[in-house]
Amino acid sequence: MVVDDSAVIRGLLTRALEGDTEIRVVASVGDGQMAVNALQRNSLDVIVLDIEMPVMDGLTAIPKLLAVAPQVKIIMASTLTLRGADISMRCLSAGAADYIPKPTSTREIGGADAFKRELVSKVKALGAAARRAGSRTRGELRPLTPVPAAFLKREPPPVTLRPAPAVGSVGQVKPDVIAIGSSTGGPQALFEVLAHLKTGITQPILITQHMPATFTTILAEHITRQCGLNAQEAKDGEPVVPGRCYIAPGDFHMLVTQRAGANVISLTKDPPENFCRPAVDPMMRSILRAFGGRKVLACILTGMGQDGLKGCTEVVNAGGTLIAQDEASSVVWGMPGAVAQAGICSAVLPLKEIGPYIRKFASRAA
Repeated sequence: MVVDDSAVIRGLLTRALEGDTEIRVVASVGDGQMAVNALQRNSLDVIVLDIEMPVMDGLTAIPKLLAVAPQVKIIMASTLTLRGADISMRCLSAGAADYIPKPTSTREIGGADAFKRELVSKVKALGAAARRAGSRTRGELRPLTPVPAAFLKREPPPVTLRPAPAVGSVGQVKPDVIAIGSSTGGPQALFEVLAHLKTGITQPILITQHMPATFTTILAEHITRQCGLNAQEAKDGEPVVPGRCYIAPGDFHMLVTQRAGANVISLTKDPPENFCRPAVDPMMRSILRAFGGRKVLACILTGMGQDGLKGCTEVVNAGGTLIAQDEASSVVWGMPGAVAQAGICSAVLPLKEIGPYIRKFASRAA
C-alpha cells in the first residue's frame, strides 16, 4: 500500500514499484486514517507511508496500523531535512521498519533511478521478511481497537535463538574498541544494544549505520538522549577517545587512521562499497589496522545485503571477536546472516542479549 496526500506522488510511487514484476500495489490512499481502513480490508506485506498528511499523519498512524496487522512492514517516506529526519527517527521508535529519503519534487521522483532502486529493493526485502513472519497467514483481520499509550514502548515477542551454522572461538583479549555495523532496522537495534553500554564501558564505540546525511546527525542525538551515551556524528581529524560513540556521517566512509601515534577519525568520499557510503567493510578494515585484530570486538546488526562480511572476516582472521544478531529478532537477516552463515561469529544472539554480552565481554578484566 502507498500512502501519500499527493495523488501525483502516489501515482509515481506506484509506477516505480510495479515496474518490478514481483511487486503489486493493492491499495493507494491519501492519509493515515484511510490507510488504517484499507489495511482492515486487505492483507498486505509492506506499507510506504508519508509523514505529513491531513486527517492523520504518518507518526500517528503507525501504532494503529500495527494494531491491525502486527507483521506488516512500514517504510517511512521522509524529506532530507532535520525535521524530517527527527520525525523519521520517532517513527522508527514507534515501530516503522525503515525509511527512504523522498525526493523534494515529482520531477525528482519520476527521474531518480537511485531512488527507485532503493525503494524497490527495500520493499522486496521487507516484503519477504513480512511473509516469513506471517503477514499473509494471520487469518481473519482483527477490528481496530484503541491503542494504549504504552504501545509505543511495547516489548517485542519472545525470540528463539537460532545457532549459527558454525561458531568461532571467543577472543581471549579484552578489546580496545567496539565496532558496530547495521542497516535496515538498525536504529531500533542500536537503541536496544547501546542502552546497556552507558556505564562500565571505557572503549570507544564506532558505528556505521546505512543512512543519508542529516539522518545520521539526528541518529547521534537520539542515541545520546535515549541511551545516555556521549554520541556524536564523527568529524574528520578528531581523536578517537575512550567512552565516546562515533557515528559515520551520511555519504562518508568513516575510517580510523594513525597520526603522530594517535588514532584519529578520517572521513573519505572513496567509492561506495556494497552500494553504500558509509559502508561497514572499510570501517572494519581501518579499525583492524589501527588497533590490531585481537583488540577488536565487532558486531553486525540487522540489515539488507552483505556489507560487513569481508571486513569482519579480516578482523576474525586476525584474532578479533565477532557477534551477530539472530534471524528471529532481525528486521532483515541479510548482513548478520552473511557473517553467521560464514561461520566466523563467536555468538549469534537475540537482540536483547547483545548489549549485555558486549558489556560483559568489554568490561571484563584483561
